Amino acid sequence: MFEGTPRQNQMSVISGFDDYSNGKDYKKRQSIIRVWKRLSSLQRSVICFVLLLGGISALYLVTSVRQLHGGRWGHAGPSDLRDFLDSDERQKMEREKREYIQQMKQKLAKQQVGDIVKKNKEMIRRQRKGPPSGMKAGKVDQGLDGDQPPVEDKGQPVRDERFPNGNEDEDNGKDDSVDGNLNLPPKSAGDDLIVDQMSNEPYDYFNAKREYTEQQKAVQDAFKFAWKEYKKYAWGHDEYHPISKTHSEWFGVGLTIVDSIDTAIIMGLKDEYLDAREWVDKSLTFDKDKDVNLFEITIRALGGLLSAYHLTNDDVFKEKARDLGNRLLPCFKSPSNVPFSDVNLRTGHAHPPRWGPDSSTSEVTTIQLEFGDLSRVTNDDRYEHAVNVVSEHVHNLPKKDGLVPIFINANTGSFRSSATITFGARGDSYYEYLLKQWIQTGKKKEYLKQDYMAAIEGIKTHLLKESEPSKLLYIGELLGGRSFSPKMDHLVCFMPGTMALGYQNGLPKDHMEIATRLTRTCYEMYNKMPTKLSPEIVYFNQAPGSSDDLIVKPLDSHNLLRPETVESLFYMYRFTKDKKYREWGWQIFRAFMKYTKIDGGFSSINNVKSPSNPGFKDKLESFFLAETLKYLFLLFSDDPQLIPLDKYVFNSEAHPLPIYTE
Repeated sequence: MFEGTPRQNQMSVISGFDDYSNGKDYKKRQSIIRVWKRLSSLQRSVICFVLLLGGISALYLVTSVRQLHGGRWGHAGPSDLRDFLDSDERQKMEREKREYIQQMKQKLAKQQVGDIVKKNKEMIRRQRKGPPSGMKAGKVDQGLDGDQPPVEDKGQPVRDERFPNGNEDEDNGKDDSVDGNLNLPPKSAGDDLIVDQMSNEPYDYFNAKREYTEQQKAVQDAFKFAWKEYKKYAWGHDEYHPISKTHSEWFGVGLTIVDSIDTAIIMGLKDEYLDAREWVDKSLTFDKDKDVNLFEITIRALGGLLSAYHLTNDDVFKEKARDLGNRLLPCFKSPSNVPFSDVNLRTGHAHPPRWGPDSSTSEVTTIQLEFGDLSRVTNDDRYEHAVNVVSEHVHNLPKKDGLVPIFINANTGSFRSSATITFGARGDSYYEYLLKQWIQTGKKKEYLKQDYMAAIEGIKTHLLKESEPSKLLYIGELLGGRSFSPKMDHLVCFMPGTMALGYQNGLPKDHMEIATRLTRTCYEMYNKMPTKLSPEIVYFNQAPGSSDDLIVKPLDSHNLLRPETVESLFYMYRFTKDKKYREWGWQIFRAFMKYTKIDGGFSSINNVKSPSNPGFKDKLESFFLAETLKYLFLLFSDDPQLIPLDKYVFNSEAHPLPIYTE
């Protein structure tokens, strides 16, 4: 070490030659042992970890070479997805390696935390005593060794300098659709936000001392009423028909129960939860000679079971989820990297949909949150690997400024180029899961963020328009991928909440501005109807001088008790605390109670434009209990610890799944 060079955790290595450095004889040579002793415990741990990792890698390579030349694979290893899924030996090897590396990481992390705590205590002690003699006062702020920055508290939200006086809670009385100065919430921490899943005690959902707002109590009563009627007339069956008081099957797996069990947990409804838990434990089986849709059963059943497991830590939900996941894996054994849309739960036979050769783009790209989480809770990476292959394949396909057609072929792996581009049916949740996968995986997969950002730019370029006369902002469609249509499904109303979530996770300010205006548009789809309930589809008026912004065709005037608007109201209120979002949600809830509640429960209606005769469709969709009432309950909650959005991400069926940092 040269004289005059400051010591900053450097380590010199002496080669052992008799003559070095121009033949000078240094009397203060350091032996390797003494150098080792001078290293900090953190440095020694890092060196040991690197050496052990190298050894493991070497053993793994030797084993692979032996298998390549003499093992059961012969001269060709499992190079594609089908071989990977079928290779138990490979899975066991990967699992053992991952478990060992995880143990080493945890050991190293504990050592790092100990060193940081020790340094912080020493720094605080020195600051109280003042700088040592001969040291400049500013040196103390650099850390114990003078070369380390002070440790930041990552748990605190980053203050947005645009709002020195905090955020406005009240509506400013102006129309957000024309207000140029929107009251935006401060962003949370950006890409370096660390979420510690074990930092807090588990939330006690069934605590008798939990407090509820009056609006929450009303939502609880609605759920309990619907649950009671379903239990009386359709218990254990997929779908309930509240007028005829009959039931029907879709997949034959008690879909309403599995889809709604986490709503009962979040609402603190212990009796309803225990009923559901007992049925799942004793009666739920996936050993059915039944074809199911990969997308629908994943977001509803697999997502519901995983969410219930995370909220209760009850292994019965994990094991049922594992069984279902295994039965869905054959979908991924297609000629391309795009999964088949349907599979028989008993035989494992997978195939395209009955109605044609193509799958919906949203269906094959809205399974990643659930399969990724299943790998985390079971310590089996087959599920996550399968969906990662799909995501990476779709990432590499050509797009129209980040926008994708709504059909994709499982045999060729290509989009149907002539298909419509929409954020409504068959396209919607592709965009939702780009952002949520990025968040769920600790913001580590940059290509997901890039694809999401490109899609938002595509919206602004091709789909974002204003209506006449009120200048309501909306997202239209490209028919055939080319011709603009001012049509917007109610399904599109998930986008304001998703864009607000992106802004809260560090994405650009204009995402929140668009989200604010779109939220008002979605609310007006309810507010402008005589029943105060939104139709399934609206067309926006483009003609200057028009008297009404919305056009509703007779075949589009039904309401299916959908959740997308109240979902966005929940996000917007959670991030801004603007009370108007609660007021809008309460108006929607009261309309549901007035026009869709009947003696046998709740039913979809045929005509939102006819208060005197809305007409009932005799069907209770499971998502009314799983999503709509859940989001309303969360919207009216005053408890910031109830499903915090820095620890959970909701799947497309409103099932909260944890955010992981690794």
